[in-house]
Amino acid sequence: MLDRKGIFSYLAITFAITYLIEGALILSGLRMHDAPPIYGQLAIAGVMWVPALATFLTIKFVTREGFAITNLRFGSWRPYVAAALLMPAAFAVIYGLTWLLGLGEPDWQLVQFRQMMAAAGQDMNAGTDFNSAQVLAVAFLSSIIVGPTINGIFGFGEEFGWRGYLLPKLMPLGKVRAYILLGVIWGLWHAPLILVGFNYPGYPVLGIIAMMGFMTAVGIYLNEMTLRHRSSILAGSIHGALNGQGYGIWGILFPSVNPLLGGVTGLVGMAVWLAIGLWLARRHYPASGAVTASSQVR
Repeated sequence: MLDRKGIFSYLAITFAITYLIEGALILSGLRMHDAPPIYGQLAIAGVMWVPALATFLTIKFVTREGFAITNLRFGSWRPYVAAALLMPAAFAVIYGLTWLLGLGEPDWQLVQFRQMMAAAGQDMNAGTDFNSAQVLAVAFLSSIIVGPTINGIFGFGEEFGWRGYLLPKLMPLGKVRAYILLGVIWGLWHAPLILVGFNYPGYPVLGIIAMMGFMTAVGIYLNEMTLRHRSSILAGSIHGALNGQGYGIWGILFPSVNPLLGGVTGLVGMAVWLAIGLWLARRHYPASGAVTASSQVR
């Protein structure tokens, strides 16, 4: 049976706090086309923990059902490693297709990266020690290490709410409807920042629609991994790995991609993540870790 009280409470708290904070930042002049000021970056990072706060407040003071539903457990280490390896491979396919389809060109000399660093006060052209290959190698290794770990901490702030609480609450609707609805809601949650240039600069309205599509596509993989391994901590690690790749080497190497069509947020990225998610969804759960939709609803 659908727990409307819990769902509406969680969503009301999550959206109210998020929109209030981000609305205040936007009214103060925050824009995402360029690097936001440090206070804006810190506030946006903090907002990633709003879904976790909403989950705590809903369970503690509204539904009083206990935290078992959230699958707050680490589980086996194997899916963490598998996801960490899959993420750069998926991004390589996405940006390889983006390049092949003429939707973006790699900046092998990192010209735009140097310009960005120069604007931030770092003269990347001084001396002869700048090596594009070394910068890309460091960015790649950093994204693999920092993504699932440090970024994963902030990713867990979101996933404790989206995958830990809301996903099992929506599962009585059936897997397909639950996945689509969660993707749409997750995308709309990002709407204020998209309006000022996040992920889809220059496309405020189409960007919100695209974000709902992207969140739905990548959400299939996240949902399946969470249900399969019964771990919202794993979901946070995967979310962090995704952000680590997105804000790491690929953004440096492909700085000028139409965000609606190419790259991870565009149609190419959606298609690749949809294929990965559907492939995983069609696989049978291993007997030792099986979990069904009904077992996720308490």
